[in-house]
Amino acid sequence: MKSAKYQRRFYRDRVSAKDLHIYRIAAKETDLQVSTSKALDKDFVEERIRSYRWDIENYINRDRKFLVSLKPIAVELTAPVIVKEMARQAMAVNVGPMATVAGAIAELLGRELLKAGYKDVIVENGGDIFMSSRKSRLIGIYSGRSKLWNKLKLKINPKDMPIAVCTSSGTMGHSLSFGAADSVVIISKSAALSDAVATSVCNRVQSRKDLQPALDFAKSIKGVLGCVIIFKSYLASWGKVEFAK
Repeated sequence: MKSAKYQRRFYRDRVSAKDLHIYRIAAKETDLQVSTSKALDKDFVEERIRSYRWDIENYINRDRKFLVSLKPIAVELTAPVIVKEMARQAMAVNVGPMATVAGAIAELLGRELLKAGYKDVIVENGGDIFMSSRKSRLIGIYSGRSKLWNKLKLKINPKDMPIAVCTSSGTMGHSLSFGAADSVVIISKSAALSDAVATSVCNRVQSRKDLQPALDFAKSIKGVLGCVIIFKSYLASWGKVEFAK
Protein backbone atom coordinates (compact mmCIF):
# COMPACT_ATOMS: atom_id res chain seq x y z
CA MET A 1 0.00 0.00 0.00
CA LYS A 2 1.42 3.38 -0.97
CA SER A 3 1.71 6.45 1.21
CA ALA A 4 0.95 9.92 -0.09
CA LYS A 5 4.58 11.01 0.42
CA TYR A 6 6.34 11.39 -2.94
CA GLN A 7 9.84 10.08 -3.54
CA ARG A 8 11.66 10.85 -6.77
CA ARG A 9 12.11 7.80 -8.98
CA PHE A 10 15.90 8.23 -9.17
CA TYR A 11 16.37 4.85 -10.82
CA ARG A 12 14.69 6.24 -13.94
CA ASP A 13 17.81 8.30 -14.57
CA ARG A 14 19.51 5.03 -15.53
CA VAL A 15 16.95 4.04 -18.15
CA SER A 16 18.28 3.95 -21.68
CA ALA A 17 16.39 2.65 -24.72
CA LYS A 18 17.30 4.53 -27.89
CA ASP A 19 14.65 2.73 -29.94
CA LEU A 20 11.79 3.81 -27.66
CA HIS A 21 9.96 7.03 -26.87
CA ILE A 22 10.05 7.55 -23.08
CA TYR A 23 7.48 9.60 -21.16
CA ARG A 24 6.76 10.35 -17.53
CA ILE A 25 3.08 10.79 -16.69
CA ALA A 26 1.82 11.54 -13.18
CA ALA A 27 -1.64 11.86 -11.66
CA LYS A 28 -1.83 12.30 -7.89
CA GLU A 29 0.13 9.38 -6.34
CA THR A 30 0.28 7.51 -9.67
CA ASP A 31 3.65 8.26 -11.29
CA LEU A 32 4.37 6.25 -14.44
CA GLN A 33 7.18 5.98 -16.92
CA VAL A 34 5.81 4.76 -20.24
CA SER A 35 8.11 3.63 -23.07
CA THR A 36 6.65 2.91 -26.50
CA SER A 37 7.80 2.12 -30.03
CA LYS A 38 6.02 5.17 -31.45
CA ALA A 39 5.07 8.58 -30.13
CA LEU A 40 2.63 8.26 -27.26
CA ASP A 41 -0.86 9.71 -27.17
CA LYS A 42 -0.44 11.30 -23.74
CA ASP A 43 -4.07 12.42 -23.60
CA PHE A 44 -5.19 8.80 -23.99
CA VAL A 45 -2.84 7.64 -21.23
CA GLU A 46 -3.85 10.41 -18.84
CA GLU A 47 -7.53 9.62 -19.44
CA ARG A 48 -6.96 5.93 -18.72
CA ILE A 49 -5.05 6.68 -15.51
CA ARG A 50 -7.84 8.97 -14.33
CA SER A 51 -10.35 6.22 -15.12
CA TYR A 52 -8.45 3.55 -13.16
CA ARG A 53 -8.02 5.87 -10.21
CA TRP A 54 -11.69 6.89 -10.27
CA ASP A 55 -12.75 3.23 -10.28
CA ILE A 56 -10.52 2.43 -7.29
CA GLU A 57 -11.30 5.59 -5.30
CA ASN A 58 -15.04 5.33 -5.94
CA TYR A 59 -15.01 1.72 -4.75
CA ILE A 60 -13.07 2.72 -1.60
CA ASN A 61 -15.76 5.31 -0.88
CA ARG A 62 -18.27 2.43 -0.82
CA ASP A 63 -16.04 -0.01 1.09
CA ARG A 64 -13.10 1.46 3.01
CA LYS A 65 -11.83 -2.04 3.85
CA PHE A 66 -10.54 -2.20 0.28
CA LEU A 67 -8.05 0.54 1.18
CA VAL A 68 -6.95 -0.46 4.68
CA SER A 69 -7.22 -4.25 4.87
CA LEU A 70 -3.95 -6.18 5.06
CA LYS A 71 -5.83 -9.38 4.27
CA PRO A 72 -7.85 -10.37 1.19
CA ILE A 73 -11.44 -9.20 1.02
CA ALA A 74 -14.36 -10.13 -1.20
CA VAL A 75 -15.60 -7.44 -3.58
CA GLU A 76 -18.97 -6.85 -5.18
CA LEU A 77 -19.91 -8.69 -8.37
CA THR A 78 -20.50 -5.30 -9.99
CA ALA A 79 -17.07 -3.94 -8.98
CA PRO A 80 -14.92 -2.41 -11.76
CA VAL A 81 -12.49 -4.66 -13.66
CA ILE A 82 -9.41 -3.25 -11.93
CA VAL A 83 -10.94 -3.72 -8.48
CA LYS A 84 -11.87 -7.33 -9.24
CA GLU A 85 -8.36 -8.07 -10.56
CA MET A 86 -6.73 -6.55 -7.50
CA ALA A 87 -8.98 -8.53 -5.17
CA ARG A 88 -8.45 -11.77 -7.11
CA GLN A 89 -4.66 -11.61 -7.06
CA ALA A 90 -4.59 -10.46 -3.43
CA MET A 91 -6.66 -13.52 -2.53
CA ALA A 92 -4.12 -15.80 -4.23
CA VAL A 93 -1.31 -14.40 -2.09
CA ASN A 94 -3.21 -13.67 1.17
CA VAL A 95 -2.49 -9.94 1.22
CA GLY A 96 -4.67 -6.83 1.16
CA PRO A 97 -5.88 -5.67 -2.26
CA MET A 98 -3.90 -2.41 -2.21
CA ALA A 99 -0.69 -4.49 -2.30
CA THR A 100 -1.52 -5.02 -5.98
CA VAL A 101 -2.47 -1.50 -7.06
CA ALA A 102 0.73 -0.35 -8.78
CA GLY A 103 1.06 -3.56 -10.78
CA ALA A 104 -2.61 -3.60 -11.71
CA ILE A 105 -2.50 -0.07 -13.11
CA ALA A 106 0.72 -0.78 -15.04
CA GLU A 107 -0.71 -3.90 -16.65
CA LEU A 108 -4.13 -2.51 -17.55
CA LEU A 109 -2.54 0.50 -19.21
CA GLY A 110 0.06 -1.65 -20.98
CA ARG A 111 -2.52 -4.00 -22.41
CA GLU A 112 -4.69 -1.10 -23.57
CA LEU A 113 -1.70 0.41 -25.38
CA LEU A 114 -1.05 -2.92 -27.10
CA LYS A 115 -4.68 -3.03 -28.22
CA ALA A 116 -4.28 0.52 -29.52
CA GLY A 117 -1.52 -0.61 -31.88
CA TYR A 118 1.71 0.05 -30.00
CA LYS A 119 4.14 -2.79 -30.79
CA ASP A 120 6.59 -2.29 -27.92
CA VAL A 121 5.23 -1.17 -24.56
CA ILE A 122 6.92 -0.85 -21.18
CA VAL A 123 4.95 0.64 -18.29
CA GLU A 124 6.80 1.17 -15.01
CA ASN A 125 4.86 2.21 -11.92
CA GLY A 126 7.03 2.63 -8.84
CA GLY A 127 9.27 -0.31 -9.72
CA ASP A 128 6.44 -2.50 -10.98
CA ILE A 129 6.74 -3.21 -14.70
CA PHE A 130 4.49 -4.53 -17.44
CA MET A 131 6.49 -5.21 -20.59
CA SER A 132 5.84 -6.38 -24.13
CA SER A 133 8.66 -6.02 -26.66
CA ARG A 134 9.86 -7.47 -29.94
CA LYS A 135 13.46 -7.50 -28.72
CA SER A 136 15.26 -8.56 -25.55
CA ARG A 137 15.29 -6.00 -22.76
CA LEU A 138 17.42 -5.55 -19.63
CA ILE A 139 15.87 -4.58 -16.31
CA GLY A 140 18.18 -3.24 -13.61
CA ILE A 141 17.84 -4.38 -10.01
CA TYR A 142 18.50 -1.57 -7.54
CA SER A 143 19.43 -3.08 -4.18
CA GLY A 144 20.20 0.00 -2.11
CA ARG A 145 22.64 -0.82 0.68
CA SER A 146 23.69 -4.05 -1.08
CA LYS A 147 26.23 -2.38 -3.36
CA LEU A 148 27.55 -5.78 -4.42
CA TRP A 149 24.47 -6.31 -6.60
CA ASN A 150 23.80 -2.83 -7.95
CA LYS A 151 25.02 -3.59 -11.49
CA LEU A 152 22.90 -6.72 -11.73
CA LYS A 153 20.27 -6.86 -14.46
CA LEU A 154 17.60 -9.28 -15.60
CA LYS A 155 17.40 -10.20 -19.26
CA ILE A 156 13.86 -10.61 -20.58
CA ASN A 157 13.45 -12.34 -23.94
CA PRO A 158 10.70 -11.60 -26.50
CA LYS A 159 9.33 -15.15 -26.40
CA ASP A 160 8.45 -14.67 -22.73
CA MET A 161 6.50 -11.45 -23.24
CA PRO A 162 4.17 -9.89 -22.36
CA ILE A 163 5.45 -10.27 -18.82
CA ALA A 164 5.36 -8.55 -15.44
CA VAL A 165 8.42 -7.83 -13.31
CA CYS A 166 7.63 -6.27 -9.94
CA THR A 167 9.91 -5.19 -7.10
CA SER A 168 9.42 -4.66 -3.38
CA SER A 169 11.88 -3.44 -0.77
CA GLY A 170 11.88 -3.27 3.00
CA THR A 171 14.73 -0.75 3.06
CA MET A 172 13.83 1.69 0.26
CA GLY A 173 10.82 3.49 -1.12
CA HIS A 174 7.43 4.56 0.25
CA SER A 175 5.49 1.29 0.14
CA LEU A 176 4.25 -0.31 3.33
CA SER A 177 6.58 -3.19 4.20
CA PHE A 178 7.16 -5.34 7.26
CA GLY A 179 10.32 -6.96 5.91
CA ALA A 180 14.03 -6.18 5.70
CA ALA A 181 14.95 -7.44 2.23
CA ASP A 182 16.80 -4.90 0.12
CA SER A 183 15.06 -6.07 -3.03
CA VAL A 184 12.55 -8.75 -3.99
CA VAL A 185 11.78 -9.21 -7.67
CA ILE A 186 8.90 -11.39 -8.86
CA ILE A 187 8.30 -12.43 -12.48
CA SER A 188 4.90 -13.63 -13.70
CA LYS A 189 2.36 -12.98 -16.44
CA SER A 190 0.26 -10.79 -14.12
CA ALA A 191 1.61 -7.51 -12.77
CA ALA A 192 -1.00 -7.46 -9.98
CA LEU A 193 0.13 -10.95 -8.93
CA SER A 194 3.83 -10.08 -9.15
CA ASP A 195 3.22 -6.94 -7.09
CA ALA A 196 1.38 -8.86 -4.38
CA VAL A 197 3.91 -11.70 -4.21
CA ALA A 198 6.85 -9.28 -4.08
CA THR A 199 5.23 -7.55 -1.09
CA SER A 200 4.52 -10.83 0.69
CA VAL A 201 7.97 -12.30 0.06
CA CYS A 202 9.65 -9.10 1.25
CA ASN A 203 7.57 -9.20 4.45
CA ARG A 204 8.96 -12.67 5.17
CA VAL A 205 12.63 -11.68 5.14
CA GLN A 206 14.13 -10.41 8.39
CA SER A 207 17.46 -12.23 8.31
CA ARG A 208 19.59 -14.52 6.15
CA LYS A 209 17.83 -17.63 7.48
CA ASP A 210 14.55 -16.41 6.01
CA LEU A 211 15.80 -16.46 2.40
CA GLN A 212 15.01 -20.09 1.59
CA PRO A 213 11.56 -20.13 3.25
CA ALA A 214 10.69 -16.88 1.46
CA LEU A 215 11.87 -18.34 -1.85
CA ASP A 216 9.82 -21.49 -1.20
CA PHE A 217 6.75 -19.35 -0.59
CA ALA A 218 7.20 -17.59 -3.95
CA LYS A 219 7.56 -20.99 -5.65
CA SER A 220 4.29 -22.14 -4.06
CA ILE A 221 2.19 -19.39 -5.68
CA LYS A 222 0.58 -20.52 -8.92
CA GLY A 223 1.61 -18.29 -11.79
CA VAL A 224 4.96 -17.13 -10.39
CA LEU A 225 7.71 -17.78 -12.95
CA GLY A 226 10.76 -16.48 -11.12
CA CYS A 227 11.98 -14.82 -7.95
CA VAL A 228 15.08 -12.90 -6.84
CA ILE A 229 15.71 -11.92 -3.21
CA ILE A 230 18.58 -9.67 -2.14
CA PHE A 231 19.38 -9.26 1.55
CA LYS A 232 22.61 -7.43 2.37
CA SER A 233 25.40 -9.44 0.66
CA TYR A 234 23.17 -12.46 0.00
CA LEU A 235 21.21 -13.28 -3.15
CA ALA A 236 18.71 -16.10 -3.63
CA SER A 237 16.93 -16.85 -6.89
CA TRP A 238 14.65 -19.41 -8.45
CA GLY A 239 12.81 -20.05 -11.70
CA LYS A 240 12.84 -18.25 -15.02
CA VAL A 241 15.59 -15.79 -14.09
CA GLU A 242 18.38 -14.83 -16.51
CA PHE A 243 20.99 -12.46 -15.11
CA ALA A 244 23.08 -10.05 -17.15
CA LYS A 245 25.67 -7.35 -16.35
